Amino acid sequence: MELASLRTFLAVAENGSFSAAAQQLYLTQPAVSKRLATLEEELDIRLFDRIGRRVRLTHAGEVLLPKAREILLQTQDMKHLASSLQTAISGPLVLGTSHHIGLHRLPSVLRDFRNRYAGVDLDIRFMDSEAACAAVEKGELEMAIVTLPTEPPQNLETRELWKDELCFVASVEHALAGMTSVSLETLTRYPAVLPGPTTYTRSILERALQDRGLEITLGMSTNYMETLKMLSIINLGWTLLPRTMLAQAELEVLPVDLQLNRSLGLVTHTARTLSNPARALISCLP
Repeated sequence: MELASLRTFLAVAENGSFSAAAQQLYLTQPAVSKRLATLEEELDIRLFDRIGRRVRLTHAGEVLLPKAREILLQTQDMKHLASSLQTAISGPLVLGTSHHIGLHRLPSVLRDFRNRYAGVDLDIRFMDSEAACAAVEKGELEMAIVTLPTEPPQNLETRELWKDELCFVASVEHALAGMTSVSLETLTRYPAVLPGPTTYTRSILERALQDRGLEITLGMSTNYMETLKMLSIINLGWTLLPRTMLAQAELEVLPVDLQLNRSLGLVTHTARTLSNPARALISCLP
């Protein structure tokens, strides 16, 4: 049932005339007649008695008229609600992020967001970047701020926010500490503590080493950067950490002739319409 037919029904009933209804609706009189005929056919009932030039509601028309008004009013209310939803910034927002980004990159962003949009119920899910990207792809997360995949799936849209310089580091007590130059061949002879093999950060390193025909000697593995830092500090192996984590002097940057970076940023689904809270958070990002 078309709303246009209901509006025509209401106009004819209120004006008592096809021609007056046509003027009100900016239609021709035949168009009004056609709409009413379509509505009567769809309802399988006669709505008006046409006696000469006079048009009167049938009993069925009188009963259905209030319902038609109610439907049109509800439609208008829905339009008003939809309009308010386009501008209101409130409700839930589920955000996926890694522990490292949550600790080192997002605090100032989240503080600004909370101050500007107090009506948003922010739910932060801490997880591996790879799991967060998979959750966005499945529609379980609206957005994620994580380490970006080097080759994202076609249904994911990525936007770089920060460039993370990665450094080879080791304890000040490590055998390689204090050297003026460390070759990759020498580095790979020593055990490393690194993120898991399925992580984006690990794949960046492995791809660079494979290009040189080298393999990692792995000592331990964990996906938590803070844990990797601790393991390296106590001299369980060299590791690869973002420079943003090296403010303290407990670790020494090894002079390895290899520059590695990773991209940190926003991940959304190409087919998903972002909510107002999600767009508001994006406006707070650098």
